Amino acid sequence: MDYSVYPKRVYACVDMKSFYASCAAVMMNLDPLTCYLAVVGNTDAPGSVVLAASPALKRDFNIKTGSRLYEIPTGLGIHIVNPRMREFLEMSVEITKLYWRFVPPEFVHTYSVDESFLRLDQVESLWGSPEKISRMIQEAMLKEFGLFCTVGIGPNPLMSKLALDLESKKAPNGIARWEYEDVPQKLWTVRPLSEMWGIGRRVEKRLNRMGIFSIGELANHQVEVLEKEFGVLGNQLYYHAWGIDLSDLSGASTTQKKPQVSYGKSQILMRDYTDPEEVKHVILEMCEDVAKRARDARKAGRTISLGIGYSKDEFGGGFSRERSLENPTNITREIYQVCLGLFGEFYTNKTVRKISITLSSIEDDTNMQLDLFNERKAKEIELGYTMDAIRNKYGSKALLRAVSYTPAGTALKRAKLIGGHKA
Repeated sequence: MDYSVYPKRVYACVDMKSFYASCAAVMMNLDPLTCYLAVVGNTDAPGSVVLAASPALKRDFNIKTGSRLYEIPTGLGIHIVNPRMREFLEMSVEITKLYWRFVPPEFVHTYSVDESFLRLDQVESLWGSPEKISRMIQEAMLKEFGLFCTVGIGPNPLMSKLALDLESKKAPNGIARWEYEDVPQKLWTVRPLSEMWGIGRRVEKRLNRMGIFSIGELANHQVEVLEKEFGVLGNQLYYHAWGIDLSDLSGASTTQKKPQVSYGKSQILMRDYTDPEEVKHVILEMCEDVAKRARDARKAGRTISLGIGYSKDEFGGGFSRERSLENPTNITREIYQVCLGLFGEFYTNKTVRKISITLSSIEDDTNMQLDLFNERKAKEIELGYTMDAIRNKYGSKALLRAVSYTPAGTALKRAKLIGGHKA
């Protein structure tokens, strides 16, 4: 591979170490690295998921993100706390402002609440080498917030992320730098394939069936064969295995707003739903959410998708189906009627644990077709926007459908959450 024809910039991928758990520890005047602390979705629900665990809890008790509350040993000095999402997000914003001291805002790309990409090659003359800038960021983070971070450095976003995930998190100083020449020794040895950022379990299984089990084998496979199997993704997999990534996460490319292609809502239910009537109640609530998101953007859609996931107790599975309308809509009732039709046609009387609804084939709401023989539709459109205005002013709980007050409803509980968790 001739790397000379590819861009060679300097990116740093900065990751906050066990962010939620570390924030909670600092708020409790505990040492984030040595204390035993778990942030769980709901401390009152034994089956609640662990959202974050402190490094010591991971190391000594093998409790990690995705574990369940009932798996955490009682006593032993382990702190179990609810999330404080508002404060966590406020902390994330302040950390982003810290990055702005070292690089211009347009050179900071926020990847998630606890991870960001920073382009450094334009500020080396001001601060020094990428390693020095990374150490300065680490020191400022620890001094001002009491938080620890690790940093991966590379010639493109992909390489910086790989350096972070595969080396810096284990490095004594929390910093690792990868260059193109490191790819054969550091990247090609990675296996299983899902250890590499961007390769999920399903893609890994398909690659395994092709006889590919390491990144090196992926890099040395024929790109034409990969493209035939995966399409455009096959081309991307091949070049990523060589450490090549043409993304530029700085400048205008990060500030340009892309058009919305769909509006969706997905939720994993807090309990199993065995009664299809209760499932329909939640579907109605979610249709209201999806319709409101479209109306807030003055958009409407022609294609409605419904996804249902069954409980693991019944070996999982489910279905995802869609149906297109002749005219675009953002009316809750119309979206709900389509979802009811899909549910009635494909539901197999199993226990439901996950529901997702998507409105796509998006157009401006001015394209919505009124029916001269149906005055109700015009009133429904007007009513939808009126209800949205009330909710936007007074909060999502200001107007709820009656189903939200039934045992099946979830909207009332979700209205008290931020990012799906307690504020």
